[in-house]
Amino acid sequence: MSESHKQFKRPPKRYQPRGLSILYEDRDILVVDKVSGLLTVSNGKVRDNTAYYLLNEYMRKGNPKSRHRVFVVHRLDRDTSGVIVFSKNENAQRYLQEEWQGFQKKYYALVHGTLPEKEGVITSYLAENRAYKMYSVADPKRGKLAKTGYRVLGESPKYSLLEIDLLTGRKNQIRVHLSDKGCPVVGDTKYGVKEKGNRRLTLHAASITIVHPYSKEKMTSQQRFLPILNHL
Repeated sequence: MSESHKQFKRPPKRYQPRGLSILYEDRDILVVDKVSGLLTVSNGKVRDNTAYYLLNEYMRKGNPKSRHRVFVVHRLDRDTSGVIVFSKNENAQRYLQEEWQGFQKKYYALVHGTLPEKEGVITSYLAENRAYKMYSVADPKRGKLAKTGYRVLGESPKYSLLEIDLLTGRKNQIRVHLSDKGCPVVGDTKYGVKEKGNRRLTLHAASITIVHPYSKEKMTSQQRFLPILNHL
């Protein structure tokens, strides 16, 4: 790692953003663990309670005139928890977004039921309706290619725990694909079923492996998610 990265000094604890745990930080990137229920960016109705807003406050260290800020590289659904990467300058943002499809993204998901094939790749074209809900289509002219790799890690009579490789990054991709398989994510009221006792979506972005925009070193940030194992 370069000398400039080694000299990085994190702001005091009193500026730490709520709902976000900082996993890694240097002068170019900021990697955090986001809780379920927190938006990545504003949706027009919510402005302050977003990862983007809170991290900008963190970067300014209480100084409203500070020009320090973060730049959005990718997003996680509001109800999906886990690892998310922000950049600290436009050059890093541009590099990460251009290379994003080649980086490795792993998720854990707890789903209803069991899958006949314990490992595979789900492929479809995803389109969006007027209600902003994604759905699979067979015609490539009507949607964007989406590919989701999965592997069953454990099963019970009612649930399965999956490790997922996000091979493309379409909106709600994992949730749609697993619903298509008849095994929606537990707690997914949009693409699954409403049920008592499950208050959150059990989908977690467990790790991201990227090439650092400055040093060009491969690096992995990860955060294990254990509460979903209680369902098995």
